[in-house]
Amino acid sequence: MSHPLFSPLQLRSLEFPNRIGVSPMCQYSSEDGFSNDWHLVHLGSRAQGGAGLVMLEASAVLPEGRITPNDLGIWKDEHIPGLERVAKFIHGQGARAGIQLAHAGRKASMSAPFVKERLLASDEGGWQPVGPSAVAFAPHYAIPTALDKAGIDAVVEAFRHAAQRAAHAGFDLVEIHAAHGYLIHQFLSPLANQRTDEYGGSLENRGRLALAVVDAVRSEWPEHLPLFMRISATDWADGGWNADESVELARQLREHGVDLVDVSSGGMVPNATIPVGPGFQVPFAARIRREAQIPTAAVGMITDPTQANEIVEKGEAEMVMLAREMLRDPYWPVHAAAALGETASWPKQYLRAAPAHSPARAESAPAALETSVAR
Repeated sequence: MSHPLFSPLQLRSLEFPNRIGVSPMCQYSSEDGFSNDWHLVHLGSRAQGGAGLVMLEASAVLPEGRITPNDLGIWKDEHIPGLERVAKFIHGQGARAGIQLAHAGRKASMSAPFVKERLLASDEGGWQPVGPSAVAFAPHYAIPTALDKAGIDAVVEAFRHAAQRAAHAGFDLVEIHAAHGYLIHQFLSPLANQRTDEYGGSLENRGRLALAVVDAVRSEWPEHLPLFMRISATDWADGGWNADESVELARQLREHGVDLVDVSSGGMVPNATIPVGPGFQVPFAARIRREAQIPTAAVGMITDPTQANEIVEKGEAEMVMLAREMLRDPYWPVHAAAALGETASWPKQYLRAAPAHSPARAESAPAALETSVAR
């Protein structure tokens, strides 16, 4: 009997070969937003490793929406060919390719984390960040310029155009980044949003940008392909965004055409107390799935194959998304398959190295050359 973790998942016209996804992970390795050989090899190796979904990192919809000058981008048409190259290779390994559309808001214009984190001056390539209100994330971050209505509308349009580019690049799904303290999350949370207009105050007002972005992306994204949104289920801080609000937002997202909520947490304030431990965010995914009646992905310290399988088996989430564990082991899915007695999705070029007892010895990567999704 097949383990649920290795059962297919259907969302709209798209079938995932299993329930394992590679979370979007910033690489801070771009120049002017362009993808390069690092992205091809980094993401391609995870696709070779048997994941059903490989997500590209947060890709800025505007230059000022980057966290650092080294972020991946999707704000101009010239970015499309490089992104298409990556998506095509992912498809060739039998995986589905997704891309996360993002705007950093007040957490922008910082140095890459490989060096000491600091705010970049204009002569170092820095810029003036924007946000819902003139409230900095931390003392060493910029005080953002509060977006006016025209600025908000421009952000929505940037997400719309980014969705068009993602479709041209051949991605199977897009995910809107509304988590981890970035712009859309900033509008959602009272800890960053102190506005008194139609974008501040009530949950309806704070959620207005999120829904406008969803509507803009959904209007351009092919109707037969799925749309994800990543949220932080809680700020882990008094007076911040919370799980009750996340459930209500998820209900609205479902009505606006979102197909799956990718449930993370935190990132709004630097001093949050987070009870980190194995699967610590899974209960949020389970609650949103149950109460909002929308598919979810569970993320956060999911490292063990049995643990991952139980999340899907218990109905706590449709998918599991792995990040750091995929950095440690790009071939986690094939190793998980072997541990659970499933057929491993080895690339045909690597079959000679498959364990002698593995059923993968007799197979190549599943439908590796037959996975293009009709557009």
